[in-house]
Amino acid sequence: MVPVRPSPVSQFRDCLSYDIHKHICFRHSYHTITDCNWARHQFVARPLARKWMGKLQPTLAINRSRLLVGAGNTISSYAFTSSKASDAPGIVFEGAFTTSQRLQAHRDITSMAAVEDGGEDRTLYVGFADGALERIILPISQPSLQNQPSQIDNSCRERNYFHADDIVESVSSDGSYVLSLSAGGTAVFVNLSSTEPTPELLELDSRGWSTHLSAHSSTPYAVFGASSADPLTVHEIRPSGLSPTPFAILTSAVQSERPRQSAVYGIAGAPPSSPWGHSDQIVVSGWYDGPVRVHDLRSSKRTPSGDPCCPAALLPVLSVCDPWLFEPNYSVSCGGGASSHIAAGTARHSVVALWDVRNTSAGWSVHAPGNDSSPVYSVILESSRLFGATQSRPFVLDFGPDVREDAYPTLKLSHRDEEGLKKRDKTGIGFYVTRYDHINR
Repeated sequence: MVPVRPSPVSQFRDCLSYDIHKHICFRHSYHTITDCNWARHQFVARPLARKWMGKLQPTLAINRSRLLVGAGNTISSYAFTSSKASDAPGIVFEGAFTTSQRLQAHRDITSMAAVEDGGEDRTLYVGFADGALERIILPISQPSLQNQPSQIDNSCRERNYFHADDIVESVSSDGSYVLSLSAGGTAVFVNLSSTEPTPELLELDSRGWSTHLSAHSSTPYAVFGASSADPLTVHEIRPSGLSPTPFAILTSAVQSERPRQSAVYGIAGAPPSSPWGHSDQIVVSGWYDGPVRVHDLRSSKRTPSGDPCCPAALLPVLSVCDPWLFEPNYSVSCGGGASSHIAAGTARHSVVALWDVRNTSAGWSVHAPGNDSSPVYSVILESSRLFGATQSRPFVLDFGPDVREDAYPTLKLSHRDEEGLKKRDKTGIGFYVTRYDHINR
């Protein structure tokens, strides 16, 4: 018999099926190895940029396409590369954009959050030290200008002073909601899905630090971190706007007397695939007194309330801390291998503390590349990577397999940049960092 030659459509279908199968197998292998690296504390540590001039208080934001680093008056954009079937994902430096022509401390960027913009992934809300809250659309960087920061055109900026001249400590976004909080405790809530979005102001009557939004919960809510006897409160988001009174107060522990003053500097939610299950009811927070606390809004563990007008305080379902560095936690994030990890950026020595919620007794900590004496002001967890920023530089810890030199921007370090930095070897991309376990094994 004469063999029948496959049709072009059949050949294309077979090739497409093979490519999809190959990609699925690679992704499964990639995540399996990544999870093992997290369990073994194996990673590549690397700075993402040269050392900044002076000591800054940077902030990070992330969306589906890029990582954004705000430091001083500059926003640096790093695009995620689309991974091939056999390659690990990387990032490339797209360019830097300045928000002011002069370096002035009162015009420094203090907080950022990316918002939906129809898939362009270039729109963000930025808070400043002078109280301004700006909606900024980042321009497309020109290859010839990548090494020189470019000024953002005024047509791409919408500047408001809802917070007067009070420093904007935090900006959060989720879905169509944007929330900002000033040091003086003024919160500004905006629903971008409204035909004419109208900012709604709420006074917390306490020193403000941090915010978190959950837009997709059965009851959407906003969380505020402040300096107060009740430093962590949850407010319902109603169709009419933000509730002026909290429906939940998240406390640290049972108190026989009035709780002491404390502060919450960082707040995060749990990823949908976390071991806690797909729930928007988990609130993870970093506290001034050292622990990272996890609250479940569904929990019945509450302290009795002596005031009938106030809700009973909700107790944490989990508390973790680095026993060797009992410092405030400036930032928190959740994710990592199996979406089961909590990361906390601490207040000194550029230390990031990490815990796997499936085994919190095996926590560990690592110093950022360069071992600055700085806080880790911002951390963001992905499945295979942790992004962070100290007063000197942004950095990454990559737990993925087969990390290559070209996965990250090339670093041309000067003598000033190299202070505290040491490569693991002449050809490798990793830098030496100090790591330690929370318990002696």
